[in-house]
Amino acid sequence: MVRRQTGNWYFGWNIVAAASLLTLMTVGMRLGIGPFFLPMLEDLGFSRSLLSGIIAIGMLCYGIGMPLAGYLVAKFGTRFVLLLGTFIVAVSVIWTVNARTPLSFFLAFGVLMSTGLAFTSPVAVTPVISRWFTRQRGMALFFLSTGSMAGIAVVTPILTWAIQAIGWQATMLWFAALFVLMTVPVAIFVIRENAPEGTDLLPDQKSVAVSKPSIPLSTLSFADAIRTVPFWKICLGLFACGFSMNLLGTHGMPMLMDHGFDATTSSVGIGLIGVVAIFGTLVLGRIADKIERRKILAFIYFVRGLGFFALLIVGTHFELYGAAAIGGLVWAGSIAMSSAILADIYGIRLVGFLYGWAYLGHQIGAMISSWLGGWGYETFGTHWIAFGLSGGLLFMAAAISLTLPRKGVTYCTAI
Repeated sequence: MVRRQTGNWYFGWNIVAAASLLTLMTVGMRLGIGPFFLPMLEDLGFSRSLLSGIIAIGMLCYGIGMPLAGYLVAKFGTRFVLLLGTFIVAVSVIWTVNARTPLSFFLAFGVLMSTGLAFTSPVAVTPVISRWFTRQRGMALFFLSTGSMAGIAVVTPILTWAIQAIGWQATMLWFAALFVLMTVPVAIFVIRENAPEGTDLLPDQKSVAVSKPSIPLSTLSFADAIRTVPFWKICLGLFACGFSMNLLGTHGMPMLMDHGFDATTSSVGIGLIGVVAIFGTLVLGRIADKIERRKILAFIYFVRGLGFFALLIVGTHFELYGAAAIGGLVWAGSIAMSSAILADIYGIRLVGFLYGWAYLGHQIGAMISSWLGGWGYETFGTHWIAFGLSGGLLFMAAAISLTLPRKGVTYCTAI
């Protein structure tokens, strides 16, 4: 039997905290490629387009791994998937630092590491968090997003410093060692698959939940769910999210350095987005269960779009830090809100698998932006192609989000 509380403390928050730390490491490495980009170019002798292409396909592999991770979580549990992913990450890092040819580097860094990180990504822990939380699900998933933002805020500057001090290969090996030391205890001692009856509902809410009919959600199949309009709206929004987040993670530092900022200033500017996003996430998390999720999601996408245009025109340190701070307020939360909306509409039973497939759209966007950022600059000599398109896609995602169902709508007619 799972104990619901220890004193007045709900154990579900332990899972959220541990999952957030895990997400910090996973997202910090997968979306924080920027510090590695130029050192890898110099050491391996690859062209910018070639390395961008390898990273782009790696992002697609990261996305393809998401549905597989969702399936394995449903079949074998979160703990198994986390441990398997950790083993894959460790093997891939050892291979990556010894790879010297494009094919070997692509298989190690692009394919294998992406798969391992997919197995330890938020998609692996979102189902268990959604299972443990009902009343505060939006807040819990927002706090999970804090880990993603901390990954950008903390990991990016640390990686930049470490690469300058000991090189990119040694930095990656240290990352793998810390990753294993953190993930294995979390998987074994913290993750608990079975939530207590009633989860975090208040006593009066439990009786209401029991009286609610659950027939539509219990009979809705995965095939039916992916044929509904809201699912594809979520996918389109996550496509814009992945395009923008990975563009900044991969080409944000090179873009700022091409505009005259030094490496330290560029990394601090990118990291500041994550620092501010941590506080923004805490604020948005507090209102995530009080305001319609679709309105919060639309607001996040819209302001983030403005931030991308701002980063293109900044010319001074003050302007850079100001744009980063404003954009950071809403940098987090789109994935948290999307997964919460999926749980609201389709139920806990399908949320892991649906989230995995929806996140594939996120990584398709990430793949395209990884390639376009390098190709666009080499071809046209400007970052406006990729970063301007990112801002436009985010505006489109904001408009689409406003058409999503209201909270409480739990069944949709298939298209």
